[in-house]
Amino acid sequence: MDMKTLKALHRLRLVSAPEAVSFLLLLVCSVLKRTTDFNAVPVMGAVHGVLFVAYVLLWADAWNRAKWSPATAAWFFLMAVIPVGGFFAERRLRRSQDDAVIAARARKEGVVNA
Repeated sequence: MDMKTLKALHRLRLVSAPEAVSFLLLLVCSVLKRTTDFNAVPVMGAVHGVLFVAYVLLWADAWNRAKWSPATAAWFFLMAVIPVGGFFAERRLRRSQDDAVIAARARKEGVVNA
């Protein structure tokens, strides 16, 4: 993987967990709005909206650079629309990033020719 691809995946990883947290907080705020006088939905909705748009833009960039299959791209998009999906996306991106670092070190040391 080249550096631009790694950076694109890293940016997607950085926004995936906050997007998931904002989604969960938005759900909590929605429940609180219905059960109490507390209404933070407009604020959390805006925060989540910005993070969701950032996730989708970074997802599209990562898909383009990493040359994901349609199934992989669909999986990462699906992780943006289910409440805890961002945590799963972050975990998978972290693993792929770690694998890329290990492979780069192995190539540098001459262990593999991949």
